[in-house]
Amino acid sequence: MTTAAPLGHAKGKGMSRADRIAVTAIILLASVFPVELLPNTPPPQKGSDGQYSGKQGQVIVVKVPAGEGITEVEGKFLGRHIPFFPEPQADEPPGYVALLGIDMQDEPGTHELTVEVRSGEQARRLSYNVLIIKETFPVEYLKLPKDKVDLDEKALARWKAEQEQVRAALTEESRLRLWRTSFIEPVRGSKTGVFGSVRVLNGQPRSPHNGEDISAPLGTEVVASNDGVVRLTVDHFFSGKGIFLDHGLGLYSMYFHLSEVLVRDGDLVRAGQVIGKVGATGRATGPHLHWGVKLNGARVNPYALLDLPFPRHGAPGATPAATVVPARE
Repeated sequence: MTTAAPLGHAKGKGMSRADRIAVTAIILLASVFPVELLPNTPPPQKGSDGQYSGKQGQVIVVKVPAGEGITEVEGKFLGRHIPFFPEPQADEPPGYVALLGIDMQDEPGTHELTVEVRSGEQARRLSYNVLIIKETFPVEYLKLPKDKVDLDEKALARWKAEQEQVRAALTEESRLRLWRTSFIEPVRGSKTGVFGSVRVLNGQPRSPHNGEDISAPLGTEVVASNDGVVRLTVDHFFSGKGIFLDHGLGLYSMYFHLSEVLVRDGDLVRAGQVIGKVGATGRATGPHLHWGVKLNGARVNPYALLDLPFPRHGAPGATPAATVVPARE
């Protein structure tokens, strides 16, 4: 670094005491903050590596080109961790893919997805623009018993404890991708509660519906929508008897209001395996299944999973869950 001689100094004379102090300070700062002053890999321009778009509640498949010796690929979007995994059965040159969930209440507009691709000790950064499109959700008016809407002190305390139980159980992100085939509908029936709908209970607006309600006769078998591990079974105030399945890499599916739970915490289940039966437990007006999905913390429409480009369930050559592959070393 060069510095101009202060005004009034004769040419050829050494630096002043003030100059020496300034240079020393710069050297000290550079030794403490080398990355900020001399960045090795400047951040890419926003959106320079591609564009994606999707509506609130949808799932976007993001693909990153692969290179030699890649050991890990990770993304960040709206503060959420987005894990990538090797692309399965690629016809084109293989890459790494991620399932990017758009939460039902994510702010519409363009947001940045940053991706870090590591090869040993080296890393490169990618930037994608993701356009979130506003979805139009319906409004539902429901009439329920007063004690199911206006909670007393005891019921409110129970609800808060149950919320904390679920939060703690879903905090730890599985590092394995447990599913290998396409997702399937857990029960056949008519949709009676639409994902994202704004619910007005006894005239009071409440949080939007974060799943799909599927009406079916009492006792109808409910199957796992894909391979996974039973992370938690519950009998809660609102959701009744329920199951939380961990499919790996931050993807969870939920099955509520069951009359029977046929699995236990820690069980490994396969896609299509019977895990429970339709009921009307918890806050329910009749027999139905509430089917919900969380993807890296984003509440997404469970039916969006059925359109993901994975081998069809039961197709020849589909890899079973027993041969899970680590997503990262």
